Amino acid sequence: MKINIPHIHKIEGEAGFWAEVTKSGEVKQLKISTQEGLRQIEGILIGRRVQDAPLVVSRVCGICPVVHILNACCALEKALGIKVSDLTVLIRKLLLASQVIQSHTLHLFFMNLADFLNIESDLELLKKFPKEAKAAMKVRDYSLDIIREVGGRVVHPLTPQIGGFLRIAQKENFEKILKNNSEALKNIIFLTKALIKIDYPQFSRQTSFLSLASKGNYPFYSSNSLEFENNKFSFGDFYSNRLKEDLSALPVRRATFEGRPYMLGAIARVKNNSDGLNAQAKEVFGEFLKTKKENQETVFDNVFYNLFFQGLEAIHFIEETEKIVKEILQQDLSEKPKEIKVKQGSGLSVMEAPRGTLFTYFEIDDGGRIKNCDIITPSAQFLTNLEEDLRVYLPQILGLSQKEQEKKIRALVRVYDPCISCATH
Repeated sequence: MKINIPHIHKIEGEAGFWAEVTKSGEVKQLKISTQEGLRQIEGILIGRRVQDAPLVVSRVCGICPVVHILNACCALEKALGIKVSDLTVLIRKLLLASQVIQSHTLHLFFMNLADFLNIESDLELLKKFPKEAKAAMKVRDYSLDIIREVGGRVVHPLTPQIGGFLRIAQKENFEKILKNNSEALKNIIFLTKALIKIDYPQFSRQTSFLSLASKGNYPFYSSNSLEFENNKFSFGDFYSNRLKEDLSALPVRRATFEGRPYMLGAIARVKNNSDGLNAQAKEVFGEFLKTKKENQETVFDNVFYNLFFQGLEAIHFIEETEKIVKEILQQDLSEKPKEIKVKQGSGLSVMEAPRGTLFTYFEIDDGGRIKNCDIITPSAQFLTNLEEDLRVYLPQILGLSQKEQEKKIRALVRVYDPCISCATH
């Protein structure tokens, strides 16, 4: 039997699915097919000035441009030996937290929730759950307002640059963020608690998880190490020696850990760093575990729970936003970015994008031009793990009608929140 889904809608970018399965349930072939051409963002950068690179890199994605521009800035700062101010770090953390909140809220309610409620029409979803829809819109508007106020505009922000910011928002802008924080927190808690009540598909497959690691907190902007299977790795060791890219199936350069698949994103970050969640997020996580009657280890074997973990992270990052803004308001907001002195060098930066761990690497020549660039996106890393989940899931749904099979497959693909534009950059 062949299963062919030419187009999976409600994901970022274009992708399809194809599989061949025997009557006994043996999966002969299975593939997530990306349907976008190779965009060559890295190639475009070769020979360009270092100052141009962050804005070009942000064009990798229109949903998560913030993390791309920030990670590029940090990689280039490492190459140039620039140490940014505490204020720059705080504002970058604020932007990145807002990016995660808006991306998660968009995905969990408007792209994926209907799959778990057997609803085909988005209009029907809005009609049946008007309070949840209103809460999702308010939370997303809150996060987008932050990006606009601090980054200059919502898509492909203009203010972040190497060494700091082109301009820093006014005190009243940050005070407005603080003023609106409690309502946003109330709305996201309401929405995430609704996700606890969902009847999630029964599914279990053990896999490995990758994320930034830092004892006692929830790292997302910076850290000294990565966690994989309870082991800690330096950025350079993981990137240079452990991360293996498959260049034979372009446009996506799939990455694995020494040939093995792994998972990233919200579910991986909570798995590796749940002790660092903020207070309200910890409380909601406890409610989830109690309701599902699963322990804190087995709950991560069901990838469908990634929907809930995105909501949980949104709670955490709205709480984090309040703490960051309070620190910003104690700083001198009149500072200027650090001066750029071009020199030869290389730099690797690793940050947590909404969908998972992002690697950005640059080499610069002595004239301040980009000599080499390598960007390994989360979707390129977890596509192989997605296929392995589908390989286990398909035999469980073979007794369903073709229409129901396709619905279940789409739901599993969408819960990963894949970004095909990032994967084919």
